[in-house]
Amino acid sequence: MPSSDRTRVTWREALWPVRMERVAITAPAAAMTDVLRQVGGAGAVELSTAADAPLETVSREAVVRDDVAALAGWMPATLVTGLSARLAPHGGVVVPISRPAGVEAPSLLRSAGLRGFLSPVVATYGTVPYRDIDPTPLAAGAYMVMFGMMFGDAGHGALLLVAAAGLWRRRPRRLARFHRAWPFALGAGLTSIVFGLLYGECFGPTGVVPVLWLKPLAHPVQLLLAALGVGALLLGCAYALAVVNRWREGGWPVALYSPAGIAGAAVFTGLGLAFAGWYARLDLLGVAGGLVAATGLALACAGFLAEAGGGAGGIAQAAVRLFDLVVRLGANLVSFARLAAFGLTHAAIGSIVWAGTTRLWTGHPVAAAMIFVAGNALAFTIEGLVAAVQALRLEYYELFSRLFQAEGRPFRPWHLPPTSEEARPCPSGPDEACRP
Repeated sequence: MPSSDRTRVTWREALWPVRMERVAITAPAAAMTDVLRQVGGAGAVELSTAADAPLETVSREAVVRDDVAALAGWMPATLVTGLSARLAPHGGVVVPISRPAGVEAPSLLRSAGLRGFLSPVVATYGTVPYRDIDPTPLAAGAYMVMFGMMFGDAGHGALLLVAAAGLWRRRPRRLARFHRAWPFALGAGLTSIVFGLLYGECFGPTGVVPVLWLKPLAHPVQLLLAALGVGALLLGCAYALAVVNRWREGGWPVALYSPAGIAGAAVFTGLGLAFAGWYARLDLLGVAGGLVAATGLALACAGFLAEAGGGAGGIAQAAVRLFDLVVRLGANLVSFARLAAFGLTHAAIGSIVWAGTTRLWTGHPVAAAMIFVAGNALAFTIEGLVAAVQALRLEYYELFSRLFQAEGRPFRPWHLPPTSEEARPCPSGPDEACRP
């Protein structure tokens, strides 16, 4: 796949997938085969044929008029100039053409720098639609924060930093295929250290680091409320991005009435304000929250009725979907309680290991050391796996389900199939290009 970040992009352009251009590859019919060899070698144009179709098959797809052959396709806009220069000596020309009505461009996330390492967390969920915001920075940041909150231990976080260094250097070699995961290990290690300092945990409650915020086992309710607060913040960010996505997908009507748009965001915000007003005994805030939530429900109901077509059946369907909307919001928020639950579990395991170590230390120091090492190794392995899976689960089900309402089409450029001499395994994995 070509590099799509060879030219500098503005921060606004960086919010979206790579901008695509609809192009026509034209050349004299007699030179079209040579031109296509250059196109396939560049690997920068998606054609109507399969990405690994033979040259002969692609040549037959060309439209010939008056000894001029042409093929239409998609390619990153930043690569048009470079490909034109490559084709010119062979008589080829890259001509930008208008986009077909109702056809969405293929989607390609940016691959340059650190962002390219972070994009798999989005790509494993699905292909970002071309019109939508690229949520890679938010998704990666949210994942690392959630992981750290569940895996809060400064000592274990330091071990993750060591693992990140090994993945970055591709050492040991048998782990080289996981090289792309080093930013996640680095970010997870840093957030684990931060929360470990907040909890006062370093290989358990050893007292090596001070408690900067609270001890999880001593203040579980406060930790639970903090987890719900983090969840509410992440859901709010997801709704903000979702509103922009709905607007770009279908204009203001879709953005306004969609439960994953302004309507859903208003219900979420209104219920949050109403709860805050009740908790703080601020009647005015509670009333304002209720009005905002009611407005959101009215907008969502109008959208549901329009989809159902009206009538008694449509009203019943809209009522059920409204009820489902409110219940799902509550369930989504409560799901973030697992940030506290698994944080408590990690702290409890560390506390048990440390208690066993201190009791045995006086009479059996060797046994105490073995328990400390084995217990922390078990906690690191099991809790690390649990936190990684649970953070991914929250990312996909609670956040991405709002961001994406449709599946995009991945950009698959055509390239010349490798010869037997060229085909060789890549030491860094199948997704990395082999370089001499």
